[in-house]
Amino acid sequence: MRKVFIIILIMVLLVFLFPSSDVSAEEDIIWDPSNTGMSGGSVRVLVADPKTPSTLYAGTYGGGVFKTVDGGDSWTSINTGLTSLHICTLAIDPKTPSTLYAGTWGGGVFKSDGGGDSWKPVNTGLTNLIIYTLVIDPQTPATLYAGTWGGGVFKSKDRGASWTSINTGLTTDQIHALAIDPTSTATLYAGSWGGGVFKSIDRGATWTSINTGLTATQIYTLVIDPRTPSTLYTGTYGHGVFKSVDEGDSWTPINIGLSSNYIYAVTIDPQTTSTLYVGAHGYGVCKSVDGGATWTPSSTGLTNLYVNSVAINPQTPATLYAGTSGDGLFKSTDGGASWTSKSAGLTANIVYTLAIDPQTPSTLYAGSYATGIFRSFDGSASWSLINNGITNLYVQTLAIDPQTPATLYAGTNGGVFKSVDSGDLWIPSNNGLTTLNIQTLVIDPQTPLTLYAGTNGGVFKSVDGGASWTVSSNGLTNPDVRTLAIGPQGSSTLYAGTTGGGLFKSIDSGASWASSNSGLINLTVKALVIDPFTPSTLYAAINGGGVYKSDDAGNSWTSSNSGLTNVYLYTLTIDPQRPAILYAGTEGGGVFRSVNSGASWTSSNSGLTNPYVQTIAIDPQFTFKLYAGTRGQGVFKGQVKFENALFLPLIQRP
Repeated sequence: MRKVFIIILIMVLLVFLFPSSDVSAEEDIIWDPSNTGMSGGSVRVLVADPKTPSTLYAGTYGGGVFKTVDGGDSWTSINTGLTSLHICTLAIDPKTPSTLYAGTWGGGVFKSDGGGDSWKPVNTGLTNLIIYTLVIDPQTPATLYAGTWGGGVFKSKDRGASWTSINTGLTTDQIHALAIDPTSTATLYAGSWGGGVFKSIDRGATWTSINTGLTATQIYTLVIDPRTPSTLYTGTYGHGVFKSVDEGDSWTPINIGLSSNYIYAVTIDPQTTSTLYVGAHGYGVCKSVDGGATWTPSSTGLTNLYVNSVAINPQTPATLYAGTSGDGLFKSTDGGASWTSKSAGLTANIVYTLAIDPQTPSTLYAGSYATGIFRSFDGSASWSLINNGITNLYVQTLAIDPQTPATLYAGTNGGVFKSVDSGDLWIPSNNGLTTLNIQTLVIDPQTPLTLYAGTNGGVFKSVDGGASWTVSSNGLTNPDVRTLAIGPQGSSTLYAGTTGGGLFKSIDSGASWASSNSGLINLTVKALVIDPFTPSTLYAAINGGGVYKSDDAGNSWTSSNSGLTNVYLYTLTIDPQRPAILYAGTEGGGVFRSVNSGASWTSSNSGLTNPYVQTIAIDPQFTFKLYAGTRGQGVFKGQVKFENALFLPLIQRP
């Protein structure tokens, strides 16, 4: 009798403390970065301190600004005050190098007067906040010029305190590159996206087109020979490098030996200006010692050949730095003959996908953009790369065999790779695949040898653990499959979300598909999740439309966005034990959470310094612990905070 009384008392207390739901005790999620060992990322721009070249700054895509004071041996994040972490350009005051400016994608211009210790926005007068390029007048550093994407050129004469538009004569407002004559600073050049090159001889007051001989209209970079300013070089999108020896009056292509026509960076040796380096996207670095007349590959040691930027030590020009698109930074001390990775502490990885070992949740896997696969054995406290056998480092999806977690699958831009030893070794598993852009993978939880791959060429199915694949797209009128979902108990029912074609449903294990879009306002589906206890309940993340919910197995959909202030979603995740709880990762709005099956949403971003959340994974055993993969700052670990931790074990399961 006493035992019964105690049980009843506990039940009464639970009802009193949690009258509506077991999740009412949750307050918020506290996020902490867990990036140790996860070095790399997309380095968009590199600049060296002209007076202390061992000090460099790296602007990254999504990770903000990083700084080194030891020539790249170690890097630290310097983002205090930055509200946009997508860095397009950096500029250093040549007379006062502790003063820096950062041009961002969407946040305008930021300024630091303390070597990057802190930043403040300086955007007064800027009508466009996508800043692609910044240059400083070397003779009068109070004067700056900003090239914008959609707003043309702006000028500041007061160190960024205020800006004015200076677009007279420009026929396009998309400015990708700016250069200023170091000896006659009234002369400027602007490289545009669609209009070629423009020139001003009156400090930007007026511009004229100077495209004679320039067959390219999309200009990526533009530089001036510091010793012979009448000589200019421009790197173009699709047409290689062009050179002018008459201040831009005429241009000549100089592409002999170049392995790529997509040139993202051109750098000139300041001491021997006939020596140049270019970042050739997809082909690493190329070098010329004859003013661009001929080029030779210079990429030995580069593990990533998508080079966005090249910086040179002005005092020791044999020392170079290359910023890559995904694999961080590389350094050469022999004029580009060989390169070594120098990314320690530069944690700017874009994490596309996360997977957790269902039997040992302290083991996690992260698939990244251009860096490959990371693994953690300690709950994301530390990470290491596991790319042995991976020949394509653009990892878009990961899947773990729920019965044998040492077996994993990675979907990349170059097909499927499989590991049977927890990622130590990967082998290609592409037999039968006619397209290798793998955007999503799902495993039948009851029959793990059965897999489905969503590609930009439809759905493929394997019944032998990836050894062979067959097309499984009958009825799928849109083949660009972004996401797939299958019930957690295994089922012949599957769902496929596509780009532009909406949602499709199969009730025969993928043999045939039918459209299931009733109620959807946008037909690009970014993510899908199924209620693990009520498989007829589904949630879909719609591009620009937020969350939609179906209670009838996808036959009809209704918007479920109350409180969701950002409807541009990357991902959706459902709590496997308490399916009333969902998490949405957004493009710029961080994480939102619903505790009432999508009826309402609240922001849950405490400690989350990167609001671009690409993927979310939940610990399957302790679901108050979760992980967020971000677009530029690696992985964050989240812990749900409670009002009353005493009853935590009692409310773990529904």
